[in-house]
Amino acid sequence: MNILIAAGAVGTMALTGCGSSSKSGGSSSSAGGSSSSSSSSSSSSSGSSSSAAGGGTFDGKGAKVGIILPDTTSSPRWITADPTALKADCKADNLNCDIQNANGSAATMKTIANGMLANKVKVLMIVNLDPASGAAIEQQAKKNGVLTVDYDRLTPGGGASLYISFDNVKVGVAQGTALTQCSQVKGKSSVQYAQIDGASTDNNATLFRQGYESVLSKTKGWTKVAEQDGNWDAPTAGREFSTMLAAHPGIKAVMVANDTMAGAVITDLKNSHLSGQVAVSGQDASAAGLQRVMDGSQCFTIYKPTTEEAGPAINAIAQLVTGKVPSTTATVEDPTTKAKVPSILATPIVITKANVARPINDGYVPKNTVCTGSFAAMCTSNGVK
Repeated sequence: MNILIAAGAVGTMALTGCGSSSKSGGSSSSAGGSSSSSSSSSSSSSGSSSSAAGGGTFDGKGAKVGIILPDTTSSPRWITADPTALKADCKADNLNCDIQNANGSAATMKTIANGMLANKVKVLMIVNLDPASGAAIEQQAKKNGVLTVDYDRLTPGGGASLYISFDNVKVGVAQGTALTQCSQVKGKSSVQYAQIDGASTDNNATLFRQGYESVLSKTKGWTKVAEQDGNWDAPTAGREFSTMLAAHPGIKAVMVANDTMAGAVITDLKNSHLSGQVAVSGQDASAAGLQRVMDGSQCFTIYKPTTEEAGPAINAIAQLVTGKVPSTTATVEDPTTKAKVPSILATPIVITKANVARPINDGYVPKNTVCTGSFAAMCTSNGVK
């Protein structure tokens, strides 16, 4: 069986093998709250995935694989956790992986991809920077007979053979639910809240937004007074929140899509002598985010263990390059083409002060990046080993 035939088989197996289905949100969020204009649907399988184990389960027979990560600013994961895990899993599965970072530039990503295609990779896995540039890269790869895999972010219109991520609507639901349970707002009859979404170019951002809005919009007494697209950028989020707080000084909760932007929001709250008095969300279980959870300035973060994405992704690629069909756990609808993309989706974990040690003890975040200075004693009292 050649690789292109295997790609078709993946789609067939995933579509026929999945059981119950549910609707989930669509493309990436945008400023002003227009992000829910497109939609994607997922169909989940109750069976376990043979691709979901760690690396070393399959032999890729030394096949060349290109992996392009997006940037070094939107989340620390793209600098540390993901490249480290992907490299280890590639080695364990006997794959010759070239892992590079586009440093936030779509032009750079295109150049890297062209180089990988010239180097005759059999599979190209990307985390797109925006749907248009990502789709162009994947379509060029297809013309070269190369399979494409979407990692963490779906590329609308790209036509990837496989998508590996977390269930991003569930991520948003977890964020919204956890925010309503923060001590600053729990049990209050009236809560004004602001919302800072992810980037309009990121398909995940709308899925997160769909999830948390499905909770917050239905929470009795909660009123959204402001919303902006923070572009996964701390300075942008900080400027936006400063304007929001000035216009609505009664804000008691801030739904922030990730830790990077939450840090800027909390800095502004500190400058206004409100740190710890306003419930602030996050995502990514970053070192700074975990520190803020411990000191009480951030209510929670969302932990998405890299092992739940990197291992399944590399195992699936090792199967694809040897003509095998990896098992999947769901299908996700491409909001542009409406095609059902075979997918492997993991479940997120809410991290509060009660379990803040988990990402550190798991090795996801190095202890020496969190437990520094005054946080050393906090780490010990919170169960960090």
